[in-house]
Amino acid sequence: MIFGFLKPPKMSPRLHRLKNTSLFSTLTPLELKIVDGLLHERRYLTDEIVFDEGEEGQALYLIMSGRVVINKLHQGSNQVVAELEPGSFFGDLALLDNSPRNAQARAVEPCEMAVFFRADFLGLLETDAVIGYKISLALARHIGLRLREWMGTGRPQLEAL
Repeated sequence: MIFGFLKPPKMSPRLHRLKNTSLFSTLTPLELKIVDGLLHERRYLTDEIVFDEGEEGQALYLIMSGRVVINKLHQGSNQVVAELEPGSFFGDLALLDNSPRNAQARAVEPCEMAVFFRADFLGLLETDAVIGYKISLALARHIGLRLREWMGTGRPQLEAL
């Protein structure tokens, strides 16, 4: 085939999982491959803490398999804020600054996660503005949706992890 180079690259199952998340849904297969090269794979055992409340935020976590519970200390007891499943991501504000985490994330069952560190995200913004823009816009939309939900219900939400 003469124009075979024009065909988009075949996507691996991992790239399909990334494409199915709201954070990366607008990326092309080639852009997904670039981002995938920046993600770090981490595995957590049942009841293992991903991060603690008060820790400096350094990365966003995308759940590839397993489930994670988000707990927040409220009036002396842990309150479950959210239970997240594959395709969900959390810790997103850590891509923007290094503020302390305001909740704890813990694996409910064995988990595999793709971790996107702030330093890698900031580097991407400098080297590939289009991909950085697409991810930043998806991140802003996600944070805006969460804020609107929080303001509309008055209940604790998955905010500023």
